[in-house]
Amino acid sequence: MKVRLEENGNAIIHCPACDEWHVLNVSQQNDRPRWSFNGDLEKPTFAPSLLVRQGHYVTGKPKEECYVCSEKETDGFKCYICHSFINNGMIQFLGDCTHELAGQTVPLKDVELRQ
Repeated sequence: MKVRLEENGNAIIHCPACDEWHVLNVSQQNDRPRWSFNGDLEKPTFAPSLLVRQGHYVTGKPKEECYVCSEKETDGFKCYICHSFINNGMIQFLGDCTHELAGQTVPLKDVELRQ
């Protein structure tokens, strides 16, 4: 299974580039930004694109002023941009990504069900 659906209307995917969970709201029951979802847990398609920013990419500060970039110990926190289209179980990373899979299309990773 490539998507885990939660009771609160979130769809969870595991990003192969960031090695982190990305969350998409697919519920029509709240007023948060929402993605369309084809309902297929094995070959999901979401629209529009998914843009995740972390660290100084959120604040817009230069890297030189970034606390995370200037610290040696960040407890695994990292600054990045991950921008993708998710179609038919594949994740297409766009050119503005700051990770090594920028410009590539790869399969989504499997997610585990919560016990």
